[in-house]
Amino acid sequence: MRKVDIFDTTLRDGEQSAGVNLHPHEKLEIARQLERYGVDVMEAGFAASSKGDFLSVQQIGQTIKNCTVVGLARANKVDIDTTWEALKGAAHPGIHLFIATSPLHMEYKLKMTQQEVIEKAVWSVQYASRFFSHIQWSAEDATRSEWPFLANIIEKVIDAGAKVINLPDTVGFITPQEYSELYTYIIKTVPNIDKVKLSCHCHDDLGMAVANSLAAIHSGVHQVEGTINGIGERAGNAALEEIAVALKIRKDTYQVQTNIDLKQTIRTSQLVSKLTGMVVPQNKAVVGANAFAHESGIHQDGVLKNKLTYEIIEPEMVGLNSNKMVLGKHSGSHAFKERCRELGINLSESEEKKLFQSFKELTAKKKEVTEDDIFALMMDSSLKGIGSGYELEQLQVSYGSNLIPTATILVKTPEGTILQESGTGSGSVEAVYNTIARLLDGPAQLVDYRIQSTTNGHDALAEVYVKLNYDGYVSSGRGIEHDVLEASAKAYLDAVNRNLVKTWFGYQSKGVEVL
Repeated sequence: MRKVDIFDTTLRDGEQSAGVNLHPHEKLEIARQLERYGVDVMEAGFAASSKGDFLSVQQIGQTIKNCTVVGLARANKVDIDTTWEALKGAAHPGIHLFIATSPLHMEYKLKMTQQEVIEKAVWSVQYASRFFSHIQWSAEDATRSEWPFLANIIEKVIDAGAKVINLPDTVGFITPQEYSELYTYIIKTVPNIDKVKLSCHCHDDLGMAVANSLAAIHSGVHQVEGTINGIGERAGNAALEEIAVALKIRKDTYQVQTNIDLKQTIRTSQLVSKLTGMVVPQNKAVVGANAFAHESGIHQDGVLKNKLTYEIIEPEMVGLNSNKMVLGKHSGSHAFKERCRELGINLSESEEKKLFQSFKELTAKKKEVTEDDIFALMMDSSLKGIGSGYELEQLQVSYGSNLIPTATILVKTPEGTILQESGTGSGSVEAVYNTIARLLDGPAQLVDYRIQSTTNGHDALAEVYVKLNYDGYVSSGRGIEHDVLEASAKAYLDAVNRNLVKTWFGYQSKGVEVL
């Protein structure tokens, strides 16, 4: 069977999801997991968009060794130079160049003629060839472009040195049959197409991203692009985990293979979900909580007699195992470190000490500690290393059936000053948030609030996710604690701190929407 490369853009296109803002250490954690998952190409980010993105792309490039790490760049010298500066220390560096090719984009966004677009595309590939051996070129909004023009510009960028040609369905407009016909046309029309790999990149605006991607694979593309859990701009991208499992289950139809380690599917999905704060729908294919649940009595009876009656995917294939108590209160630091490494958790010595301390504190409160608990602690512990920001020092809430909920909170400011404030609200959470808002320097507005438990049971950790508009910027925040109110307070402050870090270290991007 022929090999199809998996191109993951969770860290670039996925992070363009509204309200998602990952810190560099969170991006690095996802990058390491993607490497374990087996992706062939990892798009680390858009280095030229901000100082913070540059540093993040650079760090990922210096860390990842087993796959190609690429950076996105527009067809200009500054973007290309910046991408090379960020990735020149990578084991396998690459660049992903793009320019729009549809009449709509060329006229209203680029304000360029077809010939000008061709000249700029060719120049950018030739210039990038001075630094990169792996050059991917994308025709933004390819599916709404004129096919003869596409064939013409593709032929020329291949001659200029492009190694991968990508035809993205930027706005999720095309249908599977049309997308298949487009690739068939390009393969038959472009004379030098045999010198490159063809790639597909689909958005899910009409709910056809995965179907379109599979149609492109069926037509002969050599690479498929997407994100974990299908996150991304607007309705998102093609979900890579769905594509990978589909290729495995229906290998009789597609006759292709990938390097993906399917047993890492659930863990990869959970990590991305928790760090981005984007909950996976329960009925989502492959990784949803209900993907292997059977409510109908007829289905239950059939599965008990033979799983194949109603279950085409074995849960073990994607790494879905029952939670087990992995460690207890008598476990030592050595055993804990070894278990963390088995789970793929990579931390520095100081971070390991913090995580172990959090683990010991948890065993005093929780009888059974699961893998999910350890991951939750890891993500919560990692927040403490972000840098100076607002820290929750003390929280006290008074609540009763006939009382007005009142919160008293002590917070340490970025300058190290301890502030105390009290406030009320219609409920306990509102009282907490009203109080914190009075402590902050800038105006804050709660946009979204969600709570879930890490595992089952009355002693489960509470995970709270918020989206906050603070001082004009929207960011997400995460808090994990046994107590729901404390987790809520930490999530709120985390969202504030993420905006502060963006401001201090230049992580606010230029807002360029691409592909």
